[in-house]
Amino acid sequence: MKQREKFGSRLGFILVSAGCAIGLGNVYKFPYICGQYGGAAFILIYLVFLAILGLPILICEFAVGRASQSSIASSFEKLEAPGTHWHKMKWMGMAGNYLLMMFYTMVSGWMMYYAWRTATGELSGLDSDGVNAAFGSMIQSPGTMTFWMILTVLLSFGICSLGLQGGIERITKVMMSCLLVLIVVLAVHSLTLDGAEEGLRFYLVPNFKLAMEYGLGNVIYAAMSQAFFTLSIGIGAMEIFGSYLHRDHTLTSEGVNIVLLDTFVALMAGLITLPACFTYGVEPTAGVSLLFISLPNVFNHMAGGRIWGTLFFIFMSFAALSTVVAVFESLISYYIDLRGWSRKKSVVFNIVLMIILSMPAILGFNVLSGIHPLGAGTNLMDLEDFLVSSNLLPLGSLVFVLFCTRKNGWGWDNALQEMNAGKGLKLPGFIRGYMSYGLPAIIILVYLKGYYDYFKPKGTGMLIGWMTLAVLLVAAILFVAFKPQKKKQ
Repeated sequence: MKQREKFGSRLGFILVSAGCAIGLGNVYKFPYICGQYGGAAFILIYLVFLAILGLPILICEFAVGRASQSSIASSFEKLEAPGTHWHKMKWMGMAGNYLLMMFYTMVSGWMMYYAWRTATGELSGLDSDGVNAAFGSMIQSPGTMTFWMILTVLLSFGICSLGLQGGIERITKVMMSCLLVLIVVLAVHSLTLDGAEEGLRFYLVPNFKLAMEYGLGNVIYAAMSQAFFTLSIGIGAMEIFGSYLHRDHTLTSEGVNIVLLDTFVALMAGLITLPACFTYGVEPTAGVSLLFISLPNVFNHMAGGRIWGTLFFIFMSFAALSTVVAVFESLISYYIDLRGWSRKKSVVFNIVLMIILSMPAILGFNVLSGIHPLGAGTNLMDLEDFLVSSNLLPLGSLVFVLFCTRKNGWGWDNALQEMNAGKGLKLPGFIRGYMSYGLPAIIILVYLKGYYDYFKPKGTGMLIGWMTLAVLLVAAILFVAFKPQKKKQ
């Protein structure tokens, strides 16, 4: 049997895994919700939930990968108790990775395109209407978006084709190092702007009055949700890197390093965007408008704005591409583990498949813009994002946690032994009760409340229908987890 490739260094593993976790949401979503829900008061609650929610799930996913030495395509088969059905859950993770990339490749292409547009001066001198029109012309041009999507796919699979150490680890280390340097440079520059003090006050000063206005329960839930979704856990994208990891260090130590790096980028992103927004009177709203409309307007009014704008979108491109490369490696590994394909064959197959699968999101902004799958104002990208973020990530996380704690799964003793193998921080045995019951309960709460909040404004009928589906999906997973193991005849 061929020996599974391993990371060449611990730093490589940390940077590649952090690259998977660090995505676009760190940059435009975290600063906004932090300021919205009380600044530093929100950050403290967020850090608590990151420690008790995000980190344990991440450790579970790494443990399954390292113990099975395979991707989610075959890991459950290798570790599950005989006569159980955990292996059927692999399709959820595999679907999650494909669905995520079906729109993430497009958005990554947007980042590279805007880096190019800013560097060449195409956006320089435009007023607000001009910047709006520039974004509109892009999403109305399927040819332009397809070109940059294909470039993203070819670059990322090209890196993966070079192998783990020679491609993914070597290039991601450079890309992540540049990302970290750029984010510090951009943050320092933002602190020199006239509105820096006001932006920092909005961002970092605890505002308990504002938090109370939104309701403590809503603030806690927002912190819980952000902690849950920030690490890209639940679909096996992290598991694959656990399978390439040596057993020199405990998975708690490795997980803490990745969580700290992800949090650092999220916090620094606020230092970049919020002072600029307050200096130039831009509403720091979350979403696409901040990145592609508001901030280009800011750069156009800023001294040296063309340079700073180019650096910002290069930074954003690195954040996006590091995630794409990581998830593409997970896709490639499916066919290596399941079908015994060579890396080259898997890369070529997935290049073609990924380009085809990415087209609906692109066409959803123009040719297929009349399709509103989740109600008025939504498009095909919204549907894909909803399926991943609101379904497969939380449900997949529930599967990993239950698999690691249930006797008819892998079992807590086996999981804990793998988690604590090596030097460093170790999980105490008394955490078993929380991991077995408390953590699954929190995941289910986040999942069902997310559904409720999303569909409540859309009407009672739609709310009842979708909530019923959500409850049935949770029930199906719990049935597998708690179903008695078949005894051998």
